[in-house]
Amino acid sequence: MSTKVQNVGILAMELYFPSQYVDQVDLEKFDEVGTGKYTIGLGQSKMGFCSDREDINSICMTALHRLIEKNNINLHDIGRLEVGTETIIDKSKSVKTFLMTLFAKEGATDIEGIDSTNACYGGTAALFNSINWVESSSWDGRKAIVVAGDIAVYGKGPARPTGGAGAVAMLIGPDAPLVFDCGVRASYMTHAYDFYKPDLASEFPYVDGKLSIKCYLSALDNCYNLFCKKMRKDNPDFKGLLSLDGMLFHSPYCKLVQKSLGRVCFNDFLNASPADREKQFPGLSQFNNHKREETYFDRDVEKAFMIYSEKLFNEKTKPSLHVAKNVGNMYTPSLYGGLVSYLVSKSPDQLIGKKFALFSYGSGLASTMYSISICKDMSAGSKLERLINSLNNTIAMLDKRQCVDPQVFSDLMDVRTKNYHTAPYEPSGSIDVLFPGTYYLVRIDEQRRRTYERKL
Repeated sequence: MSTKVQNVGILAMELYFPSQYVDQVDLEKFDEVGTGKYTIGLGQSKMGFCSDREDINSICMTALHRLIEKNNINLHDIGRLEVGTETIIDKSKSVKTFLMTLFAKEGATDIEGIDSTNACYGGTAALFNSINWVESSSWDGRKAIVVAGDIAVYGKGPARPTGGAGAVAMLIGPDAPLVFDCGVRASYMTHAYDFYKPDLASEFPYVDGKLSIKCYLSALDNCYNLFCKKMRKDNPDFKGLLSLDGMLFHSPYCKLVQKSLGRVCFNDFLNASPADREKQFPGLSQFNNHKREETYFDRDVEKAFMIYSEKLFNEKTKPSLHVAKNVGNMYTPSLYGGLVSYLVSKSPDQLIGKKFALFSYGSGLASTMYSISICKDMSAGSKLERLINSLNNTIAMLDKRQCVDPQVFSDLMDVRTKNYHTAPYEPSGSIDVLFPGTYYLVRIDEQRRRTYERKL
């Protein structure tokens, strides 16, 4: 394609979350922890989970198939398929190759892309690859699809309530209603052992909780300040958070997101001139000489700027947390579940012309802040309306899930753990509880080949 395309971004989205969840209030009682530890301390209400009937291949296949069906996508119009995940069940064979079974049935096999992996950042990497492809000289005029999915599980203990599961599928192309702004991505990449999975015989990660929080906030500081610097190149009047209509974050748990929005305000405070500080941040002068790198666990700073930012949080960030609060941490799809939540919180008319920033973080670590603008074009407006209507139908499924007793949840997790590397294996989880259209694992044979079917 010789002509550079315009308004490249997200044309359509589909979100998948499991049909079962455990209530965090019930889990607090079951774990015999203080009332509010999970619901207030973490900011979580419900946690979705998968039995042994679902794995990374099946949940990604479910999200992809739904996207194709809802948007009547001709598979020969897709030239790239990328997957982002950290839920690895094969050290060689990509999840993308399993998804190709849908395309191969139609004889559509000329499709680039494979998997991207680095904790919760893989979905963003896959998304950037696809955006870059459409904008490049390699583009052949077809669209791309990005699928991000994970099953986040932890052993018994304080980390277990921060789990979750889900997948998102996104159709990428030109003339999109959700347009990726050019030239303002700000990344921060470095090495850290904050969260990692070196034991290939287990689903569970190694986690250094305190280091993980420090890494997340440090990455946020670096990305946000560089993002603002790049934004000011074309718009000298850019005022950080105040110039944005929304700010979305990767959500390990909702309380960290609220603290992160306060952290953004703290950065704006440090970056402001003395005169602007007094005007914009009244009553916070005691923090004038504080340094970013010394305040990651400063409770006074955290509390002061969470109080200061409460109204901004309610306006610009809280609408993005509906899925995270009710499903949990989906890892790679987490940020994009936030995007779904943000979009369905408003009408298309309220969104046209808006700009919001997104912060993607993956432990180890990789992070980027970038921005999306809602296109003002009339044709994009109708596409946006269709996208939001479709997502509203998906979000309505949250109320159709089955609440599971914590003991049953614990027993199902024990089954997953016990049989994680078993072969041959036939899953025992119920098929009846799955949503219609869900792919599920039928068996793993003696050569560890997996067979799936779709619930009608």
